[in-house]
Amino acid sequence: MFLVGDIGGTKTVLAIFSAEAGPHKPLFEKTYPSARYAGLEDIVREFLGELNLSVNGACFGVAGPVMAGTANITNLSWVIDETRLVSTFGWSSVKLLNDLESVAYAVPILEPDDIHTLSVGEPVPGGNIAVLAPGTGLGEAFMTFGNGQYTAHASEGSHVAFGPVNQLQDGLLTYMRERKGFTHVSYERVCSGGLGIPNLYAFLRDTGYAPEPAWLAEKLTGIEDITPLIIQSAQDKDHPCALCAATLSLFVAILGAEAGNLALKVLSTGGIYVGGGISPRILSDLQHPSFLEALRSKGRFREIMTNMPVHIILNARAGLLGAAAYGLTLHVPETN
Repeated sequence: MFLVGDIGGTKTVLAIFSAEAGPHKPLFEKTYPSARYAGLEDIVREFLGELNLSVNGACFGVAGPVMAGTANITNLSWVIDETRLVSTFGWSSVKLLNDLESVAYAVPILEPDDIHTLSVGEPVPGGNIAVLAPGTGLGEAFMTFGNGQYTAHASEGSHVAFGPVNQLQDGLLTYMRERKGFTHVSYERVCSGGLGIPNLYAFLRDTGYAPEPAWLAEKLTGIEDITPLIIQSAQDKDHPCALCAATLSLFVAILGAEAGNLALKVLSTGGIYVGGGISPRILSDLQHPSFLEALRSKGRFREIMTNMPVHIILNARAGLLGAAAYGLTLHVPETN
């Protein structure tokens, strides 16, 4: 048996997997609030203590870049180190993956119910695969094929400079620079849940694109994370909020454009997969033609983009699933 974790700034999910059961069926699983613990080691001790089990190795998907086997977790003061974990727990091996690497490793083993296909396209066997995940931040990764299997590669592509594609987005970039004071405006600043959607909402409100209803302003007061309420208000069929609907529409357009950017950079003829916590919640919005239009609007490369399959990952546990799938490839010896 081996330990697998999906480590984020908000929550940490740990699970036990075995080669016999495979990556789709954890033997035990539990979620912990990350901020209540001083570090990952404390959670691991508690988890293993509750189960009274010993494991021989571990694989963790972590929210942050992994450099030389070490990761600083976004929105936490945690530093996770492979060598230290091996020494602390006496394991034979530990592997840290960027959280989007983990999601990417889930792609080859996703089941039909785990995805919704927006465009079947014409996939090239063994073609590269692009993976994006808008959640609290915006994660990006890609996969290449060789020696009969796919390998995931981490990326911090969401931190490249935001490139507007129309007059409205030109105004957004100006707003972010002049009103918000950012000298570097990344895609994550305008295309994520924790940062992007609140920034889009503020831009449309402050520039008079649509008025902010008094009832909504009152509800938003004192809420730390306003994104769920904005999405809910945009999707309210009985009393839709025009400002929230415009915010969500702008978000979808920017996400589509950036999905296309990543797809072009890695030439993802094997497909484009969009995951993260937000995507399943706005599936109906992603099904609107504007998303695929923004993704494909790449001038002379429009035909190539149209041929790329586009899928939405619906399985919220894709990160854990991918870390488990990769962990199985480490051939951790079984222990009783």
